[in-house]
Amino acid sequence: MKTMMILANGEGGVGMQASMDALSQAKSALDAVEAGIRLVELDPNVRTVGVGGAPNILGKVECDAAIMCGTTLRTGAVGALQGYLHPISVARQVMEKSPHVMIVGQGAARFAQEIGAEKGALLTEAARANYANWLGDHAVPESEITQADAELVPVVWLTTQTHATHGTTVFLARDSQGHLAGGTSTSGWAFKYPGRLGDSPIIGAGLYVDDRYGAAACTHTGEMTIRAGTARAMLAYMKKGATVQAACHEAFQDLRALQGGYLGPVVLHALDANGTPYVLSTGSDDNVSYWWWAKGMQQPECRKPITEAL
Repeated sequence: MKTMMILANGEGGVGMQASMDALSQAKSALDAVEAGIRLVELDPNVRTVGVGGAPNILGKVECDAAIMCGTTLRTGAVGALQGYLHPISVARQVMEKSPHVMIVGQGAARFAQEIGAEKGALLTEAARANYANWLGDHAVPESEITQADAELVPVVWLTTQTHATHGTTVFLARDSQGHLAGGTSTSGWAFKYPGRLGDSPIIGAGLYVDDRYGAAACTHTGEMTIRAGTARAMLAYMKKGATVQAACHEAFQDLRALQGGYLGPVVLHALDANGTPYVLSTGSDDNVSYWWWAKGMQQPECRKPITEAL
C-alpha cells in the first residue's frame, strides 16, 4: 500500500478534510480531488472559485475547471461555464461520459444540464458589491459597459493595476494504490473580458498529472503558464531526471523567458512520483500558502512556499 497524500493551494483548506476522508475510505485519487474541490466551490468566502467568485466585466460569473487521471492520462475540462455549482464535477463527466476533453461556454452549460448537474446562483451579494465598488473606483458606469457595442478592452486593462485579479484552487492527490490525480477550479481573473480562459482548464498549462513522473498545477497568471506550457514542463523535467524542486525551478526559468504580453505572479505546485511536494512562488504575495497532508498526520498542515523573484 502506498502512502496517501494531498497537496492543495491556500484556497483549498476548506476541502482538505473531504479529500482526506475519501482517501482514508480507500477511494481513488480522482474521488479525493473532486470531493475537496466541490467544497471550495461552495464556500462564498473563497472569492476566486465558484459561489462567491468574482464576475467578469459584465457582472457574470464564469467558471473554469479541469481534472486529470494520472493512470490513464484521461482529462476533462469546462470553460466559461455559468450557473452551475460544481464545475469540477462537470469536468469529470466530460472526461467520463463524452468523447471530448474540453467543452466551453453555452456548450458547457448544455452539457451540464444534460448530465443533471446542480444549478445555482454563483454571484453573491458580497461579490456583487465588490464589483460595483470596483466600477465606481475606476469611474466606469455599469450602464455603459453593459451596452452591446461597449468597448471592454480598455476597462479590462484597468484590472491589471491592482494585482488582486487572480485565483484558483488546485488539488493534487495520491491514493493507496499509488495513483495520482489532480484538479483545478476557478472563477478566473476578476472582471475579465467575457469568455476569457486562463490556464486552469487547459491541460498542460495549469494542470498535468502522470503516475510515472508526478503531478503539477499552477495558480495566478494563467496568461503566462499557457504560453510556457508550465504544468507539462514540470513533469517533463522530472521525466528527464530532475528532482521535483529542480523541475519547478526549471519551469520558472521558462517563465522568465517570456517577453511582452501581460506578465504577473505565478505559483507552481508539484508532487513527484514518490509523493515529494514542492511549491514555488514568485514571492510577490506574502499571503500565498498551501496545504499538505500525508497518511499518518492527524491534521493537514498549512505551509509557506519557497519564494523566488520572477
